[in-house]
Amino acid sequence: MSNESAALDLATAYSAVSEMYRGTDLDIHAVCREQRLKSPIYEGDFITQFGVPTNAGTQQGTRPTFALFKYQDVMTVLRDGATYTSGFIAEGLGAFFDGLIILAMDGDEHRKVRALLQPAFMPETVNKWRPQIDQVIREEYIQPMLPAKKADLMKFGLELPIRIMYALMGFPSDEPSKYKQYAAWALAIVGGNQIDPSKMVEARRQAGIAVKGLYDALAEVVVQRRAEGSQGDDVVGRLLRAEYEGRTLDDHEVITFTRSLLPAAGETTTRMFGSVMTLLLTTPGLLERVKADRSLIGKLMDETTRFEPVATFKVRETAKEVEFHGVKIPKGSFVQCMVVSANRDEEAFENPDVFDIDRKPKPSFGFGFGPHMCIGQFVAKVEISCAVNAILDLFPNLRLDPTQPVPQIGGAQLRGVSTLPVIWD
Repeated sequence: MSNESAALDLATAYSAVSEMYRGTDLDIHAVCREQRLKSPIYEGDFITQFGVPTNAGTQQGTRPTFALFKYQDVMTVLRDGATYTSGFIAEGLGAFFDGLIILAMDGDEHRKVRALLQPAFMPETVNKWRPQIDQVIREEYIQPMLPAKKADLMKFGLELPIRIMYALMGFPSDEPSKYKQYAAWALAIVGGNQIDPSKMVEARRQAGIAVKGLYDALAEVVVQRRAEGSQGDDVVGRLLRAEYEGRTLDDHEVITFTRSLLPAAGETTTRMFGSVMTLLLTTPGLLERVKADRSLIGKLMDETTRFEPVATFKVRETAKEVEFHGVKIPKGSFVQCMVVSANRDEEAFENPDVFDIDRKPKPSFGFGFGPHMCIGQFVAKVEISCAVNAILDLFPNLRLDPTQPVPQIGGAQLRGVSTLPVIWD
């Protein structure tokens, strides 16, 4: 492990990614609402006005591009992985993973790889971890914070998912101090998708360093676990025992598949946690309700992913000519599915701009939809549920710090809050 790669700092890496995906100060909800009411389809690169990259990477702007805003249209695209493909991602972010990245796979290849990974993230597996997750939250994080009677919850929100998720991946649970470095590398890889020409060379250099750092760290784990018999329900253990296309995976494939999951293993949960807590603390009467009835935490999380999805859009490529609202979209075009708009479509949700945990359950696109629906969503929900419960149990009279600005959820690509200052008695 080089000194250069080891120097990457988690908070700095997170801040850099947040800045990169924050984009302009345009109100994305207002811009999407105006476009949605004007026309359900936009001919052109709708995303470019926000100054953020897409998962098309350097291919962004190289082919016909269209944007969709309505709930039913976005669902149509995301559920049909044959017509609307994701393979182009392998040429962008996927290039850092030797092309072995599940987000960039389609068809039978995607189904086979997802079948290998899915069991480690299903509720029956994740729920086995719930007592351990709860203990870690309370004993390692919340209780040490109590004497101060004030905190920025985003510091906790940044570190916790990493601590939990990396153990679930298969990293040694007795080495949590190393998780921050691994997570910093993962964020540096995400930052490699930079589109600002003045920052692109350095961002890709740092991503290259991070790719090697993560590979080397995982190689140590995989070699040791294989020698010990590959037991356990974690991702590495399952991949070591799995068969892919009629054969077992070699060490390189196990390392590369696992590494491709790490960029999303903590950061998106951090953002969701920040939005959940912000809406809980700023919606009148909601804190008291949830404190009295913890069964509402599930509804709180579901409504948050509708109202403020972490990722505001998904991009797909058309495998054949398609048509929406009388507009023909040629084969090989990019389709920008504006999740942030579909989740507030007036035809799909009553009073869509109101945060209401009591609304009738209906699928939204906060975790994606269809074959590429977020594989780690159950982990994120268990982590956040345990965190909210612990915070409500252990922080008496929790409230926003009145001496600090009220947190604002923002970001044109990845949404969340930068700080979440709270106090308690």
